[in-house]
Amino acid sequence: MSEPRNALSFVLIALMKGIVSREQDAGLWQSMLALQARVRDHVAVLGLELILDEAEGHAYLRQLPVAEGEAALPRLVARRRLGYAVSLLLALLRKKLAEFDATSGETRLILSREAIVEMVRLFLPDTANEARLIDQIDGHINRIVEMGFLRRLRGEDDQFEIRRILKAFVDAQWLAGLDALLTDYRHHAAEAHARSEA
Repeated sequence: MSEPRNALSFVLIALMKGIVSREQDAGLWQSMLALQARVRDHVAVLGLELILDEAEGHAYLRQLPVAEGEAALPRLVARRRLGYAVSLLLALLRKKLAEFDATSGETRLILSREAIVEMVRLFLPDTANEARLIDQIDGHINRIVEMGFLRRLRGEDDQFEIRRILKAFVDAQWLAGLDALLTDYRHHAAEAHARSEA
C-alpha cells in the first residue's frame, strides 16, 4: 500500500510539534516508519536528527551536535529549564519505572495522583499549608503531562500512566547517580525547611 502524497508532511509536522508515539496515532507511526529515511534526510538539513525507538514506540527530534569547524545553526528544538520540583518529580518517576521494569512483566505503569504526591512530599520542605503544597505538586504533575512524560487515563483524572519515552530522556547512566541526587534533594528540602523556621 502506497503512502498518501502528503504523508511526509504530516510526519514532519508532528515531529516538529513534539513526541510521536505508536499508541497515540498508529497510522502516523506507520507512515513514519515507512518514511524514516526521507524524514532523516529532511531534518538533517535543519540540524536535527530523528531519534526513533521502535521497541518502545516513540520518536522525537534532537538537535545535532555542531561538527568541528562548522557554524552552529540556530536552535529549533527548545531546551526547557526545569525547576527543582519538576526535575525531582521526573527523577522519581524514572526511578519508579526502572523498579517496575525490574519486578513486573507488565508494560504499563499506572500511578494514582495520591501516590505521586506522597512520592514527592518526602523531598519537599514541610509546610503548615497542606492544600497549597498539594496544589503546587498538581502544577508540577500538569507540567510533566504537557511535556509528554505522564498521561492521564481517559475518564480517570487522578490516574496517570508513566510514558516510556521518559527512559530516553532520563537514561540509565543518569539513573545510576540518582541516589546521590535524591540525597542532595533531601538535603535541599531540609535546608529550605530550616530557613523557613528561622
